[in-house]
Amino acid sequence: MSESTEGTAHGVSRHELTGARVVKAHGTGNDFVVFTDADGGRDVSPETVRAVCDRHMGLGGDGLIRAVPSEHVPEGRELLRTEPRAEWFMDYRNADGSVAQMCGNGVRVFVDHLVREGLVSLPRGARLRIGTRAGVRTVARTSDGYAVDMGPWSFTHGDEARERGSDCVVTAAGLTVPRPGVSIDMGNPHTVVALSEGEKLDGLDLHTAPVVEPAPAQGTNVEFVVPLEHEDSDVGRLEMRVHERGVGETFSCGTGACAAAAATRFWGGPDSPDRWFVRVPGGVLSVTFAPAPDGTEHVVLAGPVRVVAEARLV
Repeated sequence: MSESTEGTAHGVSRHELTGARVVKAHGTGNDFVVFTDADGGRDVSPETVRAVCDRHMGLGGDGLIRAVPSEHVPEGRELLRTEPRAEWFMDYRNADGSVAQMCGNGVRVFVDHLVREGLVSLPRGARLRIGTRAGVRTVARTSDGYAVDMGPWSFTHGDEARERGSDCVVTAAGLTVPRPGVSIDMGNPHTVVALSEGEKLDGLDLHTAPVVEPAPAQGTNVEFVVPLEHEDSDVGRLEMRVHERGVGETFSCGTGACAAAAATRFWGGPDSPDRWFVRVPGGVLSVTFAPAPDGTEHVVLAGPVRVVAEARLV
């Protein structure tokens, strides 16, 4: 059950979302402000996104999601040409106002919003196609949340990463020396850094962005991972912290969990499992690798959604 409140985005008056009803929700602590724009008339400026997502002067969130019919946005209309079932488009903005291609936790929150608002029907076990800037995504409703086919993963730098196991060097506060990282493409950019089992993730200071060299042209999300001991060889387990571009450190990152599992699985060799549990500060996500008919390997991300509040911006 959601808790109904009346909220104000202080510090911003007469903005595009004045009078809009919004929902605050999170997926394993990765939190978002979500609203429906049924006629496509409430596109938002970066200034409004920053104000609404401000944790002191606004509602607070790692990002803002506009649920809009695909026909009302250029990217959505393009997707409808090949996938007419993708009737709703997830227009996602980072907390700093920048436009993002994809957000794994955000997809689950977005679809849950569509279901709760009665905009789509999605019984348990059913699937829904949605539009995103990273392409069409298929989402299944599960017994305790949603599972998203995130599409194929790949190495950003291809053969170089496969041969060397890394393609960059990462420096972060709390690391004694720079560490090698590998760049993973999940529809958005990621850099994964492995720490040993004896090292502590909580020793990292992720208030400032880690430095990645060579620097990715569009920036990158940076995940630090530590493998966890376990007896079940059929399921891998790891712990992760992440610094998201345009946001800072977040309690969770869905695409980051996928990238972290993909990199760790690659480093582990051919006997590594296809299913992983990724522990983030906000909870646990499930990541599963599955072959696709086109020969690529898709990643399925599963986890819960929690609605925190409803509000009307003034």
